[in-house]
Amino acid sequence: MTGFVHLPYKLRTFPTKSLAAYKPVACSATSGEGTGNGAAVNFQKNRGLVIAEIAVDKIRRPLSRTRANDPDKVKALMESIAQIGLQEPIDVLEVDGVYYGFSGCHRFEAHQRLGLPTIRCRIRRGTKETLRHHMR
Repeated sequence: MTGFVHLPYKLRTFPTKSLAAYKPVACSATSGEGTGNGAAVNFQKNRGLVIAEIAVDKIRRPLSRTRANDPDKVKALMESIAQIGLQEPIDVLEVDGVYYGFSGCHRFEAHQRLGLPTIRCRIRRGTKETLRHHMR
């Protein structure tokens, strides 16, 4: 991924450009604005990436029962997020206005345990066929 420095886990990965530097763009209702699906109204876009704050309880985690998170990693992320915030958004797939998360399991669990209402997400739109592909 360009724009990122890859470091060992203890040092974590931080973007070289602040996410706050992304320019806000207007969104249609199909992007989550006003649809009540938990997405923040202020979407941000840069190089084709759509980044938004989405309500944690609006993200479906279909693979969460088949994967176990490392408790030490979750604890470390909780401490980091509490101190400096989430530095790397999780990736979600939006299909027909519903958000599905397949990655960022440790960051997602850390947000849940901290009781945070939203999480920063990098959103990719897809079809039901794309969703079926991820479910295999």
